[in-house]
Amino acid sequence: MYFIDVQGTLIDDLHKQPIRGAREFIDYLNEHQLPYMVITNNTKRSSDDFLSYLNKIGLNISAAHYLDPLMLLDAMLPKEKVAAYGSEPFLRILETEGYLLDYESPQSVLIAIKEDFSADEYSQMIGFLLNGSRLVGMHETTLYAKNGKRYPGVGAILKMLKFATSASYDVVGKPSKAFYDEALKRLQEQDTGANFRDITIISDDVKGDLGGAKELGMQTVFVLSGKYRRADEIIPMLDAAEQPDAVYADIHEMMEEI
Repeated sequence: MYFIDVQGTLIDDLHKQPIRGAREFIDYLNEHQLPYMVITNNTKRSSDDFLSYLNKIGLNISAAHYLDPLMLLDAMLPKEKVAAYGSEPFLRILETEGYLLDYESPQSVLIAIKEDFSADEYSQMIGFLLNGSRLVGMHETTLYAKNGKRYPGVGAILKMLKFATSASYDVVGKPSKAFYDEALKRLQEQDTGANFRDITIISDDVKGDLGGAKELGMQTVFVLSGKYRRADEIIPMLDAAEQPDAVYADIHEMMEEI
């Protein structure tokens, strides 16, 4: 049984189209009725819209096999005054969901991803946190890849803010235990005996997604079709406990060994 990342694993960062082997792998899982969950840190489109897009490009994923952080946000963050930072579509989604965007006296600072955070935004975040606002990340990715460039991910920004202010933080999406627990709960609706040690997780985020999953006992597969171009960009720098169980160029190469 599998947990499967999307960005950089099933679809590419540049064109948002299926990566080699992605359609075939999902079709294989469906045909053989193998339990799986597609777990993405999507925050730029509503959950229904993003799942519809994945289906449109030939990834036959049903709602029962899909989870993203927007689906858990209500449980993690009350409908309170929020200073939110991320893409414009993300901010609009928050407003649609009933959150009040407030950049004067927010109760929480909520961070998603975009490529153009400014120094003034970081300064504003720090001011809010020093005044007692709660810090929440939509996920804890290490890197954000777009148009061939790589930027600090939400996880890197959260750690920077924690270092600057000593504020602790909560994470909605991957690799939080709450997110993986919810994914496991949904997987158990497909196989009631499922537990973390039965799961193989596939992702291009070896330090973020896979590091948190490995702590829970999952088998980890690192694919080089997203954030990293070569294994030696990151593997030699990882601690022994962070090393993935397998490394492949992409899902197609992984499937050749199934």
